[in-house]
Amino acid sequence: MLWVLLKKQIAEVFRGYFYDSKKNRMRSKGAIAAYLVFFVLLMVGVLGGMFAGLSLQLCGSLVALGMDWLYFLLMCGIAILLGAFGSVFNSYSGLYLAKDNDLLLSLPIPVRTILGARLLNVYLLGAMYTATALIPMLVVYWVVGGVTAAKVVCGLALFVIVTVFVLLLSCVLGWAVAKISLRLKNKSFITVLVSLAFIGIYYFFYFKANDFIRDLILNADVYGEQIKGTAYGLYRFGQIGAGDWSAAGIFLAAMAAACLLVWRVLERSFLKIATASGHVEKKRYVEKTVRQKTPFRALLAKEFGRFASSSGYMLNCGLGILFLPAAGVLLLLKGPELMDVLNMVFANRPGAVPVLLCAMLCTMSSMNDMAAPAVSLEGKSLWIPQSLPVEPKTVLRAKTAVHLILTLLPMAFAAVCAALVLPASTEIRLLVCLTPLVYAAFSAVFGMFVGLRMPVLHWTNEMAPIKQSGAVAIALFGGWGLSLLPLGLYFLAGYRLGPAAFLGLWALVYALAGVLLQRWLDTRGAAEFAAL
Repeated sequence: MLWVLLKKQIAEVFRGYFYDSKKNRMRSKGAIAAYLVFFVLLMVGVLGGMFAGLSLQLCGSLVALGMDWLYFLLMCGIAILLGAFGSVFNSYSGLYLAKDNDLLLSLPIPVRTILGARLLNVYLLGAMYTATALIPMLVVYWVVGGVTAAKVVCGLALFVIVTVFVLLLSCVLGWAVAKISLRLKNKSFITVLVSLAFIGIYYFFYFKANDFIRDLILNADVYGEQIKGTAYGLYRFGQIGAGDWSAAGIFLAAMAAACLLVWRVLERSFLKIATASGHVEKKRYVEKTVRQKTPFRALLAKEFGRFASSSGYMLNCGLGILFLPAAGVLLLLKGPELMDVLNMVFANRPGAVPVLLCAMLCTMSSMNDMAAPAVSLEGKSLWIPQSLPVEPKTVLRAKTAVHLILTLLPMAFAAVCAALVLPASTEIRLLVCLTPLVYAAFSAVFGMFVGLRMPVLHWTNEMAPIKQSGAVAIALFGGWGLSLLPLGLYFLAGYRLGPAAFLGLWALVYALAGVLLQRWLDTRGAAEFAAL
């Protein structure tokens, strides 16, 4: 029974590789093979290759200095972070708050068996992520530092110690996330904030990695002595990979004891968390007057509610909401220096900087594509807006308005910041503010147009229309192309018109295209929506 439950858990994790949620059917054998090959290339080729390169950078210098332990300490720290990040949300959703808890607990299956299968699933996923860093770490060390029986056995013991530690860390963090989740009202915003925080931390360390490695190699002896003096346990941990039998035995025993403790705690708390229904706030009915809304305002509120309730929708279709204000703040802080550099680079194309700023802002606004999947997200409930006593064009306008509101406001801030730091005439500054705003309005209508022409209504997971639909791909990449097209034309011949005339011309083109698309949506588009 344990093996059957483990197979079920693994199948749920990799369900997307075998089952097409957009078409609601199993994938073909060729598609499954292609997805699996892509996954292997990503894990082994991309992640494994990246950590192999990092291992090569660190290993030779640190081994030459006789600080093998510091090499293992650094690489194992990276592996632990990667494994914990990769499996903590799986432990949260698969170990504690799985959707099939009630079903499994109602079957004649011991709770120990269910818990054991889920713990093994969390361990295997964590080991898969950590292995992309640990295997290159060990192979590179054995090649550079030589192979001995002690190094091989202790290296394998280090692999077991790190993967088990990742399991324990994932269980603790997953338990904390599960406890917090039960008390939250809006979990989507928390998911978005946590995801953005991890993305920000990743890019921060990514861009600082070279400086860190250079400083570490130059001052390895200083850092090594500090670690030995203040954190001797970390020094002993690093010694495991170098072939220290006693250190390997101590940490293996410690991991075994920690595993036993976590198992005892989970046995007592698992049933309580798995059957918890969450925090229910008691409310007393208070009579109040509800303001009447127009059909458009009611539909607009519904669309905003859908956007705010889905973390996947917000993360995949609304990143421009954050990037545009961030770009505006960056321009205010670094704008004058940036303008000087750009003017020097494009000295042979006068007036290129205003056009470049507009293209940059328009490209960022194209990262907002909320309108493209809006129709598809109705799915099987499409009959509800179709049956309402409102005109179909009103429904489409409400969906488009969400994109407009969430894009125009941050775009206005970013465009004003760009105009303030731009050393140009008042006319050009006004056009730098106007052109991106006109493009943002056009992109909203364009996204609704392609979304209506290419709907995906038969899906079992909302991520299918959000991430896998042709409409979203066209809206995103087509938007990038349409935003960068003026920049390319300006460098070819548009500079002869001057930046003011060129930006004014493209603002007019975007405005006319947007008006024509909106007219189509109000007429033929509305008829197509009613007939879906």
